Amino acid sequence: MGRNAFLPLALVPLASLGWVVTNWGTEQKLQIAWASTLSMNIDLRFDTLAAIMCVLVLGIGSLILLYCSRYFEDDEPRLGIFAAEMVAFAGAMFGLVVSDNMLLLYIFWELTTVLSFLLVGHYAERASSRRAATQALLVTTAGGLAMLVGIIILGEMVGSYNLSDVVAAAPHGWLAGVAVVLVLVGALSKSAVVPLHFWLPGAMAAPTPVSGYLHAAAMVKAGIYLVARLAPGFADSAAWRPIVIGLGLASMILAGWRAFRAFDLKLILAFGTVSQLGFLTALVGTGSREAALAGLAMVIAHALFKACLFMVVGIIDHSTGTRDIRKLAHLGSAAPYLMMIAILAAASMAGLPPFIGFVAKEAALESALVAEVLPDWARIAMTAGIVVGSILTLAYSIRFIWGAFGRKQLKRPSPSVQNLHAPGPLLLTAPSVLAFAGLAAGFASSWIDHLIAPYADELPTDLAKPYHLALWHGFTLPLGLTVVVIAGGTALFLAHRTIARLRFEHPPLGNADRMYDATLQGMDTLSLRLTAFLQRGSLPLTQATILVTLVALPTVLMFFFGTSVMPATRAWDSVWQLAVGLLMIVAAITTTILRNRLAALLVVGVTGYGLGVLFALQGAPDLALTQFLVETVTLVMFVLVLRKLPAETDPAAVMGSKFARALLGIAVGAVVVGIGAYAVAARTTDPISLLLPDAAYYGGDGKNVVNVLLVDIRAWDTLGEISVLLVAATGVASLVFRTRRFGTAPRVADAPAAQLDAVSASNETTWLLGGDLIDPRYRSLVLEVTTRLVFPTLMILSVYFFFSGHNAPGGGFAGGLVAGLALVLRYLAGGRYELGEAVPIDAGKILGLGLTFAAGTALVSMFLGAPALSSATVELTLPVLGDIKLVTALFFDLGVYLIVVGLILDVLRSLGARLDAETVGESR
Repeated sequence: MGRNAFLPLALVPLASLGWVVTNWGTEQKLQIAWASTLSMNIDLRFDTLAAIMCVLVLGIGSLILLYCSRYFEDDEPRLGIFAAEMVAFAGAMFGLVVSDNMLLLYIFWELTTVLSFLLVGHYAERASSRRAATQALLVTTAGGLAMLVGIIILGEMVGSYNLSDVVAAAPHGWLAGVAVVLVLVGALSKSAVVPLHFWLPGAMAAPTPVSGYLHAAAMVKAGIYLVARLAPGFADSAAWRPIVIGLGLASMILAGWRAFRAFDLKLILAFGTVSQLGFLTALVGTGSREAALAGLAMVIAHALFKACLFMVVGIIDHSTGTRDIRKLAHLGSAAPYLMMIAILAAASMAGLPPFIGFVAKEAALESALVAEVLPDWARIAMTAGIVVGSILTLAYSIRFIWGAFGRKQLKRPSPSVQNLHAPGPLLLTAPSVLAFAGLAAGFASSWIDHLIAPYADELPTDLAKPYHLALWHGFTLPLGLTVVVIAGGTALFLAHRTIARLRFEHPPLGNADRMYDATLQGMDTLSLRLTAFLQRGSLPLTQATILVTLVALPTVLMFFFGTSVMPATRAWDSVWQLAVGLLMIVAAITTTILRNRLAALLVVGVTGYGLGVLFALQGAPDLALTQFLVETVTLVMFVLVLRKLPAETDPAAVMGSKFARALLGIAVGAVVVGIGAYAVAARTTDPISLLLPDAAYYGGDGKNVVNVLLVDIRAWDTLGEISVLLVAATGVASLVFRTRRFGTAPRVADAPAAQLDAVSASNETTWLLGGDLIDPRYRSLVLEVTTRLVFPTLMILSVYFFFSGHNAPGGGFAGGLVAGLALVLRYLAGGRYELGEAVPIDAGKILGLGLTFAAGTALVSMFLGAPALSSATVELTLPVLGDIKLVTALFFDLGVYLIVVGLILDVLRSLGARLDAETVGESR
């Protein structure tokens, strides 16, 4: 459909708007229980404040999509993705304003951030768009992370993460004050309030519909909404009003000045938006009924006139090819209807009667003058700030109209206007609706007052008689101040040529955009220097840094903060433990002395096997079996690598002294043991492990607690761990093979013809097919005969461990390790060709099949209506075998078995067969 697809898309937010309108005035809540223990229930609330924001988000969203149908051409790149992101953004904003759960609100908050990043960076081929998108993402995400911390503090203090509960029972104290400040950081960064305002003018690199929607009516209002939502509960917090009102008025004045001096029509509106957002922040954050009423009225007015003006700028840019007011002249004569729309919207922005902008500004001045929640000096300062900001607003409003449509004392139109192609009626429809809505809303101000008053009534009033929105309140002080604003703004515009020459050589307050660049550059420099200091390319140094931190941090914390309990320890339970422990200590010390790598490796292995013996003595045969198998496989892997290294270490190449490394090892061991002892001693109730035997037997139909834990009770952990194993196997093979990841180990038929001829000519007995191809110097007939006899036994033993593991020592992991060791034996005895004969299957396929079985067990459980990875028991009676109890977790265990076998096969293929081939000079 091309750009016409925006027309039916506009019906999506329009239909939602219909629901909002029909349900206005009725507070509704929706609660869907989800992850309750994590406070992640889906709690939604629809009330007056949410309804007001929904009308802006959905109503203006529909008009923007209508506008897009003629703003873009059919050949616009990535138009479909843009349309999807716009509708998704409308949905995310809708979810944000109706979320009662603050964690859910945060999720929608970050969704709008990500979608804003994508929309601002729509023209990804332009460096300016990429920079603007990244800048907006970093600033608003950093603010959002600060806000998340504040949300968690408030939620934990109140005991509920629902906004309604937090506001109703607003906590006090220094910690609550910190939380409020953190939440405000997120809100002010989203609404581009000084000093976090600089990202919004940069975001004007986005297409005009994005600016008209996100940066006028939707995303930047999220911060205003959050401030308004929290004001009834937190406006009296110590830090609230100084931050909200102070920064809000500063934004209004500083950004208004920048808008008055800009030459790009879009930048005038961008800085004007920052100015208005500061104004809105100060109003909704004051904490009085009158200010809240004025704030919501201004929120409505701002959305109407600013979205309209952005669309007008888009039409001007679309029709003339420029937004520079220095290149536009006589446009009003060429496009009179467009000028009329712009004048209507700009008049509302300037606060002129009878527009809704005038009504809201009158209410704002009245609320500042009577704000009993502020001291006298603060009321005067706030009133003066609003007056100065309004003068600037009127000045840049006039300058916008004059710059876009004025004659500029030229007798003929500028070249860009001479080449004007008139906008079509559909392109003018959306801004027309908004411009006339701003005028109509001024006359309907009493009706609007009735709609938004329920929210304002939640805050304390400063007047004996409630204030109401109206076009005429008589000859009052706010009206007199309005006259001052009109006179001052007009005079300021008339002096704009003189003011244009008064440029600062260096901005007195600095340049926020350059500060942002300097901050990023400083962070990059710091990270580079820190990385260069900690990671110098030396593995021993990196490992030593990690281990020193592991030793120092817990030790220092325990020394300063202490502990309430002291662990009761005993040296050993039996003399066997003492004997094994001494043997492990001697082996560890010996390792630090030996220079021969293989000898040191074998001695290290003694410590691993000793640990397995300790497991067995402590009554944990399953752990002992696994420890023995893992230690053996690890030794084999090390040996495969050590073949390519010198036999002995070079003392000159060793970093540091042996004594220092040994001391560090002792310290790490002592700290780990100490932390474990203190952790056990700090336990105040019975450990959960006492419940595991019954849970395994009655819940998982197994007597082996370890195996049931792995395949049932904590199967999710196991699924993650075997996925890591698969990634590790893939990584090792990829590093070794580099160019060709998949394949099988070579078979006998793949050997060179000369070797095959020599084998066929010999009359010796063949015990292993690959053994005949080994260099006689390295061949062991005894090992071949032993392998021929032991291999089938090991494979049967692995199958036994696999099937018996649910009720006896074993399981898929142990069974897979035994099968892997059988393959190791075949490789060591018969070489790389024997490995190919043993398993003529790609290791990657075995790994993939194992992960399929494991993950498939989770999916099948879900399809059968049970929780993922839950087990079911099937009882069968078979001939010969008799009664059999089959637990479906067996299929998950099969996946574990296959992944372990595939991992070992992959290691043997890469660190074994591949390196063997390179040694003899075979080509890849």
